[in-house]
Amino acid sequence: MPSLHPLLNIIIEQGGSDLHIAEGQPPKMRKHGDVMPIRTEPMLRDETMSMLREISSEQNWNIFEERGDLDFAYEMDRASRFRCNYLKQANGYGAVFRLIPTKIASLEQLGVPPVVKEFGNLRGGLVLVTGPTGSGKSTTLAALIDYVNENFARHIVTIEEPIEFVHDNKRSIITQREIPTNSRSFPEALKAALREDADIVLVGEMRDLETISLALTAAETGLLVFGTLHTNNARKTVDRMVDAFPASRQPQARAMLANSLRGVVAQLLLKKSDGSGRIAVNEILITNAAVSAIIREGATQKLQDVIVSGKAQGMQFMDDAIWSLLEQGIVTPHEAFMKAIDKNRFKNFLPTEEQGLGDAAGAVPNDQNPFGKFR
Repeated sequence: MPSLHPLLNIIIEQGGSDLHIAEGQPPKMRKHGDVMPIRTEPMLRDETMSMLREISSEQNWNIFEERGDLDFAYEMDRASRFRCNYLKQANGYGAVFRLIPTKIASLEQLGVPPVVKEFGNLRGGLVLVTGPTGSGKSTTLAALIDYVNENFARHIVTIEEPIEFVHDNKRSIITQREIPTNSRSFPEALKAALREDADIVLVGEMRDLETISLALTAAETGLLVFGTLHTNNARKTVDRMVDAFPASRQPQARAMLANSLRGVVAQLLLKKSDGSGRIAVNEILITNAAVSAIIREGATQKLQDVIVSGKAQGMQFMDDAIWSLLEQGIVTPHEAFMKAIDKNRFKNFLPTEEQGLGDAAGAVPNDQNPFGKFR
C-alpha cells in the first residue's frame, strides 16, 4: 500500500476536502474551509519524495521535475478519487490532494436553483459557471452534464486538467479528454472538438485569450459550450470575458458575447451557522434582449438591475440569495457580510464590535472544498 494512503484515508474518514503536504511542515487537512494539522511532526524530504513518487507515473514525475508543477487525477480505490497538484516550494516538495466525490450528485441534491437545469436543454450558445477556487463549479457542471446524459442523446466532449468526475455513457456519448495527456492544451482540444461531431463541449478552465476566443467561436457556430471562470458574479464574468481581448478587439468580443452568451451561474460556498458544513449560494443571469444590449454597449453596471427585475424568469442576484440564507438563520451575519457584494446591506447585522470591518475585510476567501459533500 502506498505510504500516502493513510493520510488520504484520514481526509475521507474525517470529512475533509483537501490534504496538504509540504517538506518542513506537518501534513494538514482542510475541513469546512479551515486548515488544521493532522499530526505534529513535520514532513521530511525522504518521506515527502516517497509519498509523491509512489503514486506518480515516471512520465508525470519527469514533467514535474522539469516544470515544478503537475496536475493529475489519482484513484485510490473505486470509492476514492483525488485531484492532485504537485508543486515545488521554498522548502522543497509539496502537494495538495482534493477529494473528488465518485458519485455525481444531481442538481436537486446540490440545491442549485431549478432554472439551472434549463441550460442543459439548450442546443447552442455559451453557459458560464463561475466562482472562486473550491466553490463547487466542477461539481455543478458535472451534475449538469449528468442531467443531459440521462435525458438527451448528445455527443459531449469534456476538456479538463485533470479529469475529475468520470461519466459513464447513458443516453449520450461522453468523450473525456485530459490536458496534457490526451491533448497538449485547451485551445488545441477545443479546435479538435469542432471536428469531432460534438453537440456539447465542456471547457474545464477558460484561462487565456485563445481559449476564450475559441469558446465564443464554437458557441456562435452552434455548439453548446459550458465553461468556467474564477469570478464571483455575473457582471465580473462579462467584464472578464471582454477584458481578455486587446482593446482593439473588445467591440467585436462584446458583439460575439452578446450573441452567444445564454447564461451565467455564479457560485459561492458559505459556512452554515450550526457548524455542520457549507451551503452553496448562486447568482443566476439568463440572457434576454436587455442583457444582450447591455453587453453590446459595454454597460455592465446595468446587469444588476436586470437580474433583480428578472426574478420571474428565474434570475437571482447574489446578495438577495445570501440575504435569504441570513433571514432563515442558515448563515451568520458575519459570513453573509464577508461574502456579500454590497457590504453596507449586511453591515448593521454584525455585532457592534465588528461593524468597523472595511470592504477589504470582506474579500471573498479562496475556500477549498468540493461542493458535492458540503464539508
